[in-house]
Amino acid sequence: MSITNRISIVINDDAIAKIQEGQKMILDNLSQLISLSPEERHALPKMGNKTVAFVNKALEYGKQNPKVLPAFLDMEEFAKDAEAVNSLFKVIAPLTKLQEELDDTILLAGSEAYAAALVVYKALKAANGAGQTGLKNICEDLSARFIGSAAKAASPDVK
Repeated sequence: MSITNRISIVINDDAIAKIQEGQKMILDNLSQLISLSPEERHALPKMGNKTVAFVNKALEYGKQNPKVLPAFLDMEEFAKDAEAVNSLFKVIAPLTKLQEELDDTILLAGSEAYAAALVVYKALKAANGAGQTGLKNICEDLSARFIGSAAKAASPDVK
């Protein structure tokens, strides 16, 4: 079995420190962000990309026609919310792309590392099985990763 190396990446401690400094700066500038519970998220009407134009148009038309709006509608807060969404969309788009690239890089590097680890494990098991001394404890240690896998594969699904 050959392993194709599609990625070779090194992120040194200096780069990690700079990235973490940048993350802190971002978080400091977005200190007003909130967290919602899954129930709260589910209960809220959603504003996606297609709805942004509708909201912005409604805001402008509302400003142009204040006499027809209900008294309970706070146009100043409406404008703040709309502007916050517009501003945050400018922030999230590059972060979403970055998140996808980070996920893909972790997936590929992790896949290659795991494939290499399996090769090492199989080689050690083979050497141990062939009588090479000093490998029994190593093989047992590595085999702990697979405890339960054989039992799951051997047992039929019960429904």
